[in-house]
Amino acid sequence: MNLPNKLTVLRILLVPFFVAALLIDFPLNNLAALALFGAASLTDLFDGKIARRRGLVTDFGKFADPLADKILVISALLCFVQLGLCDCVAVIIVLFREFTVTSIRLIAASKGKVIAANIWGKVKTVTQMTAIICVLVMQLVLDIGALGAPLPCALHTVFFWIGEGLIWISTFFAILSGVIYVKQNSRFIADK
Repeated sequence: MNLPNKLTVLRILLVPFFVAALLIDFPLNNLAALALFGAASLTDLFDGKIARRRGLVTDFGKFADPLADKILVISALLCFVQLGLCDCVAVIIVLFREFTVTSIRLIAASKGKVIAANIWGKVKTVTQMTAIICVLVMQLVLDIGALGAPLPCALHTVFFWIGEGLIWISTFFAILSGVIYVKQNSRFIADK
């Protein structure tokens, strides 16, 4: 297994630790969650760059890289729903998009074709990861405030709505990229 693929697998392996850090209440758990999510996000940045730069692009990487992104992002969003930080409707839309895209990829694979992520899928992933990181940073600020002087209640509300806005922006890009993906790859689902 080459280095980019190892980074992709590492991203998947970091997910349970990220989820545990986010859901288990301990001092500065959001700092641990942010660090783990940040590390996992960096593997996404580097695996593709290294693969393209060194000519190490593989079919496994084309399939596993977007799958690792989905596992990481959906895990974070589901945890946010459980923690009351995110609207479940946005997550349902994202899940619908991901199941649709993955289904098309599987159909293509059954026909011997591997479909790599397009630029809109990458934009979707970047906006999702950015939104998640921002929500985690805001939760960390609230954690730090809880350790010292109490923060105004309004700050909780402001942070919630900023997080919701960022998640909905990323959901818009999920919808847009999904529609483009279906249009570009409709030949795999055409019954011919």
